[in-house]
Amino acid sequence: MAFNQFGQPVGEPLTDWRVPQRPAGEPLDGRFCFLKALDPQRDHAALFSAFQLAPDGRDWTYLPSERPDSAAAMLQHLTQLQANPALVNMTVFDSASQAPVGTVAYMRIDEGNGVLEIGHVSWSPAMKQRSSATEAVYLMLRHLFDDLGYRRCEWKCDSHNAPSRQAAARFGFNYEGRFRYAVITKGRSRDTDWFAITSDRWPAIKAAFEQWLSPDNFNAQGQQKQRLQAFMR
Repeated sequence: MAFNQFGQPVGEPLTDWRVPQRPAGEPLDGRFCFLKALDPQRDHAALFSAFQLAPDGRDWTYLPSERPDSAAAMLQHLTQLQANPALVNMTVFDSASQAPVGTVAYMRIDEGNGVLEIGHVSWSPAMKQRSSATEAVYLMLRHLFDDLGYRRCEWKCDSHNAPSRQAAARFGFNYEGRFRYAVITKGRSRDTDWFAITSDRWPAIKAAFEQWLSPDNFNAQGQQKQRLQAFMR
């Protein structure tokens, strides 16, 4: 524990701290997927088709908007996302098909304190419960911690959104608490659950991701041999 000149306990000094750069939508390449900066004109038609693989719009219940019901509506949705200066939006592409299959964003970016959030996570059925979903999050985490030098990455979700809470835990985010009556969304009160990965924990989490993503962890049919949680332990 560190103490100041008055003998009071204080945080550890950051003697080598450097303010990181804001993410700029740099391309991120993986084995199962790759990410590029969102381009609404380029991506909207394929994304509309990908999200239409779901029989209904239940995957959008906890997102700020409902699932677009046409390619034109998808273009409008993506254009609105892109117009928000607080977001750095990314499109996720499937490596095998080269097609857009989801979107995600860096948000709540606070360069001065080295903190940001991965949010607006919107996976189509072509991504959900597949290796690309895990790899996309890994690529973003690696970029923000290793390339840019952030100290903390947050994950927040509606307290009722069980799949998002489970994903946060699976990816190594620590649960930090529930903010009651945090926001109003779609005319409903929302309690928000907070999760985070900090830079001191990142090396171990990174190693777990890379062990899971290793070709040795997949059989000839592309099925995992061990779950990510096994490596997180």
